[in-house]
Amino acid sequence: MGPGQVMLDLVGIELSEMEREMLCHPQTGGVILFSRNYESPEQLSALVAAIHAARDPHLLVAVDHEGGRVQRFRDGFTRLPPAAALGAVYDQDAAQGRTLAEQAGWLMAAELRAVGVDFSFAPVLDLNHGLSGVIGDRAFHHEPHAVGALAQAYIRGMRDAGMAAVGKHFPGHGGVREDSHLTLPRDDRTLERILDTDILPFELLSDGVLAGVMPAHVRYTQVDEMPAGFSRYWLGEILRGRLGFQGAIFSDDLSMAGAEFIGDYPARAGAALEAGCDMVLVCNHPEGAAAVLDTFAAHDDPVARVRLTRFHGHGSVAGLGRLRQQARWREAHRALTVLGEAEPELNV
Repeated sequence: MGPGQVMLDLVGIELSEMEREMLCHPQTGGVILFSRNYESPEQLSALVAAIHAARDPHLLVAVDHEGGRVQRFRDGFTRLPPAAALGAVYDQDAAQGRTLAEQAGWLMAAELRAVGVDFSFAPVLDLNHGLSGVIGDRAFHHEPHAVGALAQAYIRGMRDAGMAAVGKHFPGHGGVREDSHLTLPRDDRTLERILDTDILPFELLSDGVLAGVMPAHVRYTQVDEMPAGFSRYWLGEILRGRLGFQGAIFSDDLSMAGAEFIGDYPARAGAALEAGCDMVLVCNHPEGAAAVLDTFAAHDDPVARVRLTRFHGHGSVAGLGRLRQQARWREAHRALTVLGEAEPELNV
């Protein structure tokens, strides 16, 4: 049997007995790590190995490791630049911008794979409309074709390192001021406007380039009253139908304020799965996660399980020390270190 459809988080730097039991639940499919789960590369390798050892085939281990403000593991890892820094280079020299984006994708993925992490929820495909503080410099650019070009190069680097890519936040979080961690944002633009702008990067990358997509906890009022992550229209008719996307769909965290109006945690998970999500994330709320696991213990979606198997990482898990001996690592590290300096972390 493949992975289940629920992704959980952990409290600390090693597994507790209760967490080990939850990992063995048939509906558990993966674990997402945060900064609180990291102490050192050696500790992280041991934690990931313990998670992988809990099940066969092993559970997926994921992290938000974009660079800039959103990089969960710092000391011992390369300080990666925010995506906007790559966009700034692209504006001056498009070829150099794409080269750096490919190096950034490879370096991010290679360092995570070296300690066993299967994948990062990256890249961000949102447009920087100058409105959203929570997106901001996490976006490559304000122009959709520039985002598409940079993201394609970034994903090529990820693939070279053995990692599948997840584009977020479909159909675009950059057009609202509100932060969906704190409230349910409202985007009043028409479908035609969104299709002409924010959706273009997803459309450019949907044909076999992206292995996964994460929808936004945003309500696009002129299109559907349900937020995108709970919307059959956005996920079924637009993403699967119009864009022809065949990869996996991951919900954004169901503990975010943008999901609260749906109801309790099982209601949120049920609505996301019914809308078309293949895996739901339940973070920072162990009781809610346990309730979701119990409610959906008998739920099975063979197609979703097949889609999710693509996210098992490939390639070396030989440790960061051995990786740093490679000329490719030294070149990418040197090129990207300056761009990644002096960027404070934001817990988003």
